[in-house]
Amino acid sequence: MDELLFSFCGGNVICNGLVGGFFIAFLNTIGAMIVLIIGRVPQKFMDASLGFAAGVMLAASFTSLILPGIEIGGVYPVLIGIILGAVFIDLLDHLVPHMHFIIGTEGVKDENLLRKIKGVWLFILAITIHNMPEGLAVGVGFGSGDLSKAIPLMIAIGLQNIPEGLAVSLAAINAGFGKRFYATWVGIRSGLVEIPLALLGAWAVYVMKPLLPYAMGFAAGAMIYVISDEIVPETHRTGHERLATFGLILGLVLMLYLDIILG
Repeated sequence: MDELLFSFCGGNVICNGLVGGFFIAFLNTIGAMIVLIIGRVPQKFMDASLGFAAGVMLAASFTSLILPGIEIGGVYPVLIGIILGAVFIDLLDHLVPHMHFIIGTEGVKDENLLRKIKGVWLFILAITIHNMPEGLAVGVGFGSGDLSKAIPLMIAIGLQNIPEGLAVSLAAINAGFGKRFYATWVGIRSGLVEIPLALLGAWAVYVMKPLLPYAMGFAAGAMIYVISDEIVPETHRTGHERLATFGLILGLVLMLYLDIILG
């Protein structure tokens, strides 16, 4: 895959970041389109799948971001980045109005503002906050110039985007946001934010190389926050904790394997 990317982008890390963003958004689209051909997905399967996504993100945070970041710039910039990434997503979570279908509306409780924003957009905002760290992580990975870490990260994030895209479309159907085609479009839209963020991440660390270890820590901290604050609690709300936990372990093992064979 290194040769394929080089033939397409000529070693340009920003171009690589853009390709990575399109790749993970494409797999999110595949996941979102599954609702067009299936009738219903058991909740236990979805909880296990989202647990798998959490495991991939958790392993990727360390193997492709935190540890390489420490090798590049030392431990302190990465630790600072982790804290800043978690705080940034936490602020978005508290300030941007958005909606989860199980726990309801979060963010600023401005009734006038909430009335102006359609329910579907509250949902899309929630998924956008969720997906931001993933796109940013892929972009930062390619911006580092280390394809041995960036490619496994891209593949892993892309794989876990499949169940995430499916989960978004199914949630949209269950919430009454139109028919299957519209729900699929909602799922596809939720992943499109990853493309500009991947491009932004690659561009930022390319033009400001000293920020690379901070950026790698930032992306990792943001993803770890999403895992703990969003994904794990959601998968444990319906009584399928064990399946979700084994899904997380499977995702973690797969990411470690990809890092070894592709690294």
